[in-house]
Parts: sequence; structure tokens; C-alpha cells
Amino acid sequence: MLPDSPTGGPLDGVLVADFSRVLAGPYATMVLADLGATVIKVEGPGGDDTRTWKPPVRDDVATYYLSINRNKRSIVLDLKDPDDLADAKRLAARADVMIENMKPGGMVRFGLDHPSVAATNPSVVYCSISGFGTRGGAHLPGYDLLAQATSGLMSLTGDADGKPFRVGAAMFDVLTGLHAAVAILAALRHREATGEGQLLETNLLSTALACLVNQTEAYVGAGVVPQRMGNAHPSVFPYEPMPTADGELIVIAANDGQFRKLCTVLGDPAMAEDPRFATMSGRVEHRVEIKDRLLARLATRTTREWFQAITDVGIPCGPINSIEGGVELARELGLEPVATAADDAAVPTVRSPVDFSATPPTYRRSPPRLGADGDEVRAWLQNG
Repeated sequence: MLPDSPTGGPLDGVLVADFSRVLAGPYATMVLADLGATVIKVEGPGGDDTRTWKPPVRDDVATYYLSINRNKRSIVLDLKDPDDLADAKRLAARADVMIENMKPGGMVRFGLDHPSVAATNPSVVYCSISGFGTRGGAHLPGYDLLAQATSGLMSLTGDADGKPFRVGAAMFDVLTGLHAAVAILAALRHREATGEGQLLETNLLSTALACLVNQTEAYVGAGVVPQRMGNAHPSVFPYEPMPTADGELIVIAANDGQFRKLCTVLGDPAMAEDPRFATMSGRVEHRVEIKDRLLARLATRTTREWFQAITDVGIPCGPINSIEGGVELARELGLEPVATAADDAAVPTVRSPVDFSATPPTYRRSPPRLGADGDEVRAWLQNG
């Protein structure tokens, strides 16, 4: 392993050859890196696309790139150059995990596809990420916005009588990365038991359909095509933002007991006794009448006042924050949302959302400059 590689994390000793770029693949490899894997990020001469996605920036480095590349080493390899390709193949031959997200078939011409790599490294866990799979959608480029549109998510997002909207972050890229990381960990466990490597394939569209959960199941299970409902929920009411005397507040009553408590704290206990509203299906059916009564009560106090009163009785509610507000709320709640790498660059990034009692994630390296570790990695590949 490379010098100073040991991390003490649960994936200590696992070498990841990261031939991915943009978001889904780099997110997956950052998850592995946080857990102690040694990740070598292979970039072409121009670097990862996200290095150029500016603004915003920190010290002229795109924050998009910074968000998904900590704890990695960067080496620039031009796969069209014979010497660089030879180093790429050396890396693939040593890797425990290899991950790539070129268009399907794109690694074949370099001899870095799964069959070629497995021929010399049969125990490798090889993960390929695409936009729309390796069959009929192999020619389609993989961008999150396309997945949001084609999966149906955008048809569910926005006002009922308005235009479809994308979600404000590349959620299916992130979720595909998470699914890839989970699959890689499962495959490593299988390899530990059997010595066998394997090929893993995932794609944005399949992830999107899986992660639309109840909305997709409404169609495949009941033949119902869900439609846009603004901020309302098709099966739960109340479950949406509602205006108060000075703003808006998310108000949720996800079961009968919560609804009774909500009615009491709002000063309308009789509403909970109405047999029409006794069950969730009844409340969904009569949502307009119930909403009118809720709005009348919420208009009597401020968002902060209602937030305190409703939270005090154990009912879920909350203000609609900016990103700044979300980070500050996490700080107030002791969640320590920001992690700073323990190196000279000391770049702050968003902390891993999982706590481990024995083997916590570590933040050893700031996202690397392009090719920052090239000399060291080359020497290790050629002489190690």
C-alpha cells in the first residue's frame, strides 16, 4: 500500500481505483474513503469536469468538486498515452475495487473493462455506473436532470397546475453513488468469504425508479399514475407547509394520535372528534375542510410561537430554512455538520451523516489538487 495509507478505519487496506468523474462515482468513492479506503482518483489531463463548475469557489476551487472528493489522491493519466495507460493497468491490477462511469463500453478500447481487468485481477470488485444501463440505453448520456425528467420525478414536483420542476440538488446522482457504495461493501464481504470478485452495474434511471418508492409502487402495484400536488402528500394529511401569522411552518400529523394532539394544541379539539376525520383516509378525503380550519388557527400566532408550542407536544413541525439555516440548525442540535480535513489545506466539507461507536469516518485529506499525488503514485505503481 502507499506510504501513510493506513487509516485504522473499517476499510483500512482496501485500495480503490477511481476512474469515475462528476458526481455519482466520486460520491461513492468518498463514502469508501471516509471509512478508511485508499482511493486513487484517476483524472484526464483536463481534470474532473466538476473542477470547472464555478462559481461558487473556495480559493478558486469549485465547491462542487470539493463536496465529493475529500480523502483521495489525484493522479493525471492520459489513457491515450501508452505510458499512462500502462500505469492505469498497473493500478487496475492491484485494486481491490475499481469504479468507472464512462459511457457503457467506453473502457473496452483501453483494455480497462471488467473482463480485461478481471483477467489479471480476478478478485477485483468492479463497479460500472451509467445513466440508463448497458442495454437499450447504453447510448444515452447520464445526467441527473435527465434522470429526474425521464423517471417521472419532475412530473411530481411543482404546483398541481404549474410546470414540472427539478429537485434543487442532483439527488439521483447521490443516491446512485450510495447504492454503488452499498453494493461494493456487499461484494467485498462476498469476496472475503469466497475469494471471488464480481461485476456490479447500476444506473441513474433504475436508482430513480427505486427511490421514488411509494410513487413508483402506486403505478406498478395499483396502476395509479401519481400527479403533481405541490407540497401536499397523496396519502398523508396534514403533511405540508402552512402559513402562520408571519411566515410558513411545516406541519405533519402522520397518524391518528398525532392528529388528535395537533388539534388540541391548535385550540380546535372538536376537529379530532369528528368521525369524518378519525382515520388517515378520511382526512385525505376531507383535506380541504381540515386545511381551512388549520389555517384559521395557525394565523393567530407566529411561526416561532407555533414551532415551539407544537414541538413541545411531540408533533413534527419546522420552519423552512435556507441552506445556511439548515447548517446552523444542525450546529444548534449538536450534530457537528462540518468536518475539516487534518492537513495543511484544512478544507471544510460536510461531515459524513453516519456515526460509528468504534470505527468512525475520518477526514484525513482535503480534496486534492489536480495531479497532486501523481509522482508518488507513479513511483509506487512502477516500483512498489
